[in-house]
Amino acid sequence: MENVFSLKTINERIRSLDVYPKVLEDFRIKTFGGATVTIISGILMVVLFISELNYYLTPELREELLVDVSRGEKLRINLDVVFPHIACDFLAIDAIDVSGEQHINIEHNVFKRRLSLNGEPLEAPEKDNTIGTKKLSAKKEFLNKVTETPVTTLDPNRCESCYGAESGRRKCCNTCDEVRQAYSEKGWGLNNMDDIMQCKREGIKSRLQNYDKEGCQVFGYVEVNRVGGNLHIAPGKSFTKHHVHVHDLSIGDYQRFNLTHKVRHLSFGRTMPGKTNPLDGTFQSAEEGAMMFQYYIKIVATLYAKSDGQTLQTNQFAVTRHKKPVLDALSENGMPGVFFVYEFGPVMVKYSEINKSFMHFLTSLCAITGGIFTVSAIIDSLLYHSIKAIQKKIELGKVS
Repeated sequence: MENVFSLKTINERIRSLDVYPKVLEDFRIKTFGGATVTIISGILMVVLFISELNYYLTPELREELLVDVSRGEKLRINLDVVFPHIACDFLAIDAIDVSGEQHINIEHNVFKRRLSLNGEPLEAPEKDNTIGTKKLSAKKEFLNKVTETPVTTLDPNRCESCYGAESGRRKCCNTCDEVRQAYSEKGWGLNNMDDIMQCKREGIKSRLQNYDKEGCQVFGYVEVNRVGGNLHIAPGKSFTKHHVHVHDLSIGDYQRFNLTHKVRHLSFGRTMPGKTNPLDGTFQSAEEGAMMFQYYIKIVATLYAKSDGQTLQTNQFAVTRHKKPVLDALSENGMPGVFFVYEFGPVMVKYSEINKSFMHFLTSLCAITGGIFTVSAIIDSLLYHSIKAIQKKIELGKVS
């Protein structure tokens, strides 16, 4: 008997700790308003739970500012630029940095696609200059078209004249470009290309007349030293003369070249989540003659550290745009072309992914559930007593 009594006493003491007293089922009243509040509360709980779960699963980005010590590495420049009013044959791509290294007439990993005046591709870009036995390259097909003469096979061991511009380093000029470069090395001007057999054979005159009958898309990537420099796309073959980078504009009246362009894409390094490139979609129009377009770019190294320990190194940049007409190609006023002039900032931005605490997630769920339950209970109580009071007044009004 004593054991049974002690068990009852313990059970009663435990029940006395219950802060959630239960109401007998017979005294509970279920209403339509209470059901409506319950449904709305359930929907809110589900929506807030999904929102909180998404917030928990999305890593938080922490931003830090560090000193940039990433020197001696290569910089990858990704570009895609469309020139709607100038043919690909007249454009050269060069990269020059402050250390003196020059990449002249870049063809490796950078491609040119011929476009119609409507912007439609006329051919795929040439990635291999090898000519097969059954198919001519697109460039030779173009030469056939503009010259209306077949391309003949020439002796690879020939030595053609440089027309007085021979030097100790250059004895032969087998192409029109070699003749023009030989004249440039001598400081001479090549005014009449009709007198040059190589230029006549290559149909330079016909090509000059058709310079604005096509457009050109220049795309690909260039790897340069991680120091300041510039990447530019300009008309005329480029070469180095007395350690100075120059472009041969004797191909014609450079004032006729329309360098209107659209920068479809320009970035430095790899793509990073949430990264934006300020120049993407930029359109610049050449209103008068030859124009020089300059983009002054400030690059900031960026390190993205993922929550799984992987790191992604890339770059962000800000840009200032400037353009001006080029009145004289031989003056210090500049030269026609599109110039991307870049330099590096001394700092690095580091973004770190940080996973959120699971206990914080549980705490938020409890707060959501308890808060909505409490608020809905208050609303239900107000609705119930308000409706009851109104009904009572209506009944009193009928009785009187």
